[in-house]
Amino acid sequence: MSTAGLLLAAGEGRRMGTPKALLRDGAGVPFLDRAVGRLLDGGCASVTVVLGAAAEEARSVLEEAGWCDDDAVDVVVSSDWAEGMGASLRTGLRHLATAPDEVTAALVLLVDLPDVDDTVVRRVVHGAGGSRDVLARASYDGSAGHPVLLGRGHWDGVVAQASGDRGARDYLRGREVRLVECGDLATGRDVDSPDHL
Repeated sequence: MSTAGLLLAAGEGRRMGTPKALLRDGAGVPFLDRAVGRLLDGGCASVTVVLGAAAEEARSVLEEAGWCDDDAVDVVVSSDWAEGMGASLRTGLRHLATAPDEVTAALVLLVDLPDVDDTVVRRVVHGAGGSRDVLARASYDGSAGHPVLLGRGHWDGVVAQASGDRGARDYLRGREVRLVECGDLATGRDVDSPDHL
């Protein structure tokens, strides 16, 4: 059994004024580069990056960081990214559905979560297990957040319901989802506008 990382980085970042896939932290490290590394360091056997807005520029960021030459990293482009996060999630899960059967779960992470590091990824991956039926997500002081762990047995259902900016929210509602508390490791807050940087 293995868990694949699924990094959603397709949005145009309207409130930010630039696609979040192109953001860099205060030290100049690209959010994309950092997020891929955190997924792999946290226990994901592979990472699929979903791009959309400014896809070519974002791919260049990944190439610069050396990820495009890494066999553990795939890059796909969501053609309908403007629809919202649901479109990116559908694209990523459809791509992962072609992975070998030993890939039993996908850990979904958003590119704009600067303090969600490999320790959070590791806790969710190892704390919830990677079975085909798992549904789990990080929580921060009791509030559900990302990353979200989706067992392979749920991928078709998520794809069928993911729409707009709700991602897997509609699918998860009413189902038993294990919360893995990570508030001691991070805040889980996203970066939505320039003043959040």
